[in-house]
Amino acid sequence: MKKIGVLTSGGDSQGMNAAVYATVRSALSHGLEVYGIYHGYTGLIGGEVRRLDAKSVEGIIHKGGTVLGTARCPEMKTPQGRQQALQTLQRYGVEGLVVIGGDGSFQGAKVLSTQYGVKVIGIPGTIDNDLAYTDYTLGFDSAVAVVVNNVNLLRDTMSCNDRTCVVEVMGRDCGDIALHAALACGAEAVCVPEKGYHPDDLAQLIRHNAQVGKKDNIILVAEGIRSDGTLDKGHEADKVMKDILQRLPDLNIRSMVLGHLQRSGDATVFDRKLGINMGVHAVKCLVEGKTDRVIGIHNDVVFDEDMLEALAKQKHFDDSLYTLVGALAKY
Repeated sequence: MKKIGVLTSGGDSQGMNAAVYATVRSALSHGLEVYGIYHGYTGLIGGEVRRLDAKSVEGIIHKGGTVLGTARCPEMKTPQGRQQALQTLQRYGVEGLVVIGGDGSFQGAKVLSTQYGVKVIGIPGTIDNDLAYTDYTLGFDSAVAVVVNNVNLLRDTMSCNDRTCVVEVMGRDCGDIALHAALACGAEAVCVPEKGYHPDDLAQLIRHNAQVGKKDNIILVAEGIRSDGTLDKGHEADKVMKDILQRLPDLNIRSMVLGHLQRSGDATVFDRKLGINMGVHAVKCLVEGKTDRVIGIHNDVVFDEDMLEALAKQKHFDDSLYTLVGALAKY
């Protein structure tokens, strides 16, 4: 193998730049040429390719977002789009491809590997932490840190006004960001898709807290939650607030959606190290001739696994952590 490519795809996440940095520098140390593919699969189809050197990735480890840019690419789901992507790789002589992204990005990588013979390695870059085969995905730790920092700020104004605030966080149909942030910031309640949402219980909690003298509360809500536990994309924080007000009409309450702030800002040290280690391992796989593999971390050890087997695994919710959050929030 003489030439490899690297792209970032789907939603951006902190730690992607660290992975790009490590992929490029590690590949160069193995004597490989490295090509950056800009704007994900859209750029691969459109030929947005540039050769990278050590200077190209200088000073990017800590930065949020991705210097390669990213995009959603419906065209990659079509035979014509896939053929154009393959032609771009062939035009530049790229034999191996490192794809940094989430489940959708891995689906595109799987097609390139299984149908067109491209040696592909996937690095999990998504704040949602919704890939079952790995303990953590790139950006998850940083996103949780953003939520916790913002809730810390909210506490000041909520407490002095005896006010409750419903805070909506990202995660699609995975409640990990809400759950881990709730524990780290001492939230009074957390609502996640895996456990459903029960407005009567929230109202009872707020009522009880008021009786013991606590009139400010933080309720973290994962996006996509409804009272019947099913997913419903929209402004979940507003829905939860309205449901609570129906039961406690005199409550001083606000709602807040953190939104894309969770993808922003410097990556945590954990995500920087994770991105670097995963990038190095991805290049190692390509040098050894491996393909159709994804990189993960389990018990602090970085590993690679067959892509098909990894994507077939079901995500398990941490019930013990959910119980702990509830137990610690009680007054």
